[in-house]
Amino acid sequence: MTDAVLFDARPDGIAIITINRPEQRNCLSLEVRQGLFAAWERFESDPALRIAILTGSGEKAFCAGGDLKEMVERQLKVPPRDMFPVPYENITLSKPTIAAVNGVAFAGGWMIAQACDLCVAATSAKFAITEVKVGRGSPWAAPLIHMIPQRIFMEIVLTGKPITASRAYEIGLVNRLAEPEALMDAALELAREVLEGAPLSVKAARETVMLATEMGRADAIEAGYAAHEVCYNSTDAQEGPRAFSEKRKPEWKGE
Repeated sequence: MTDAVLFDARPDGIAIITINRPEQRNCLSLEVRQGLFAAWERFESDPALRIAILTGSGEKAFCAGGDLKEMVERQLKVPPRDMFPVPYENITLSKPTIAAVNGVAFAGGWMIAQACDLCVAATSAKFAITEVKVGRGSPWAAPLIHMIPQRIFMEIVLTGKPITASRAYEIGLVNRLAEPEALMDAALELAREVLEGAPLSVKAARETVMLATEMGRADAIEAGYAAHEVCYNSTDAQEGPRAFSEKRKPEWKGE
């Protein structure tokens, strides 16, 4: 880990990963990319950590995208698939993630926010897929078709114009909005709500959502049942109903 990316492993099972280059608008420079790869690996390998929040330092930018100066220097054409750290694409993760978007999330910034399972945004945040403005591309945006309506998706990628946080919430890209000073509190609240669920149930639920985006209805139902097999046969599946009937909080074991 470097100071370009900060890692806070909290005792409550929440990891906070912070891109820490506000003077560079938290762009995806080499040191930031390396720091993010290391941070995600640390999160995945630590069994005590169950959910991660990705955010940026400062108030202006979550992440302004790739380092255009680096692209010029490298004469970069098609970016290698392992160049940018994209959760669940070229980073193997089995746990849920939340993007806490504190400022602009442009181009690659939108990409890494989009890749997270959930998104909380400051009311001052802005989102844009700006690649058409600089002659680059956004093939990574393809999964948006499962997240927002087609015509809105089309306008976003054809114009490259930013949308506000409220518009992002309106179209379903953002789960929750918060005032800038309350952003992390809102992200932590959402994380804690996820952590209230039985670990195996949360894992299976997440897998079912992702499987369903790849399949037709019938196949998705079958895949969902398969994903929940371990959950149904766990001790937690007995503990949950028992705790409910006894009017107490369940004690999850994750087994």
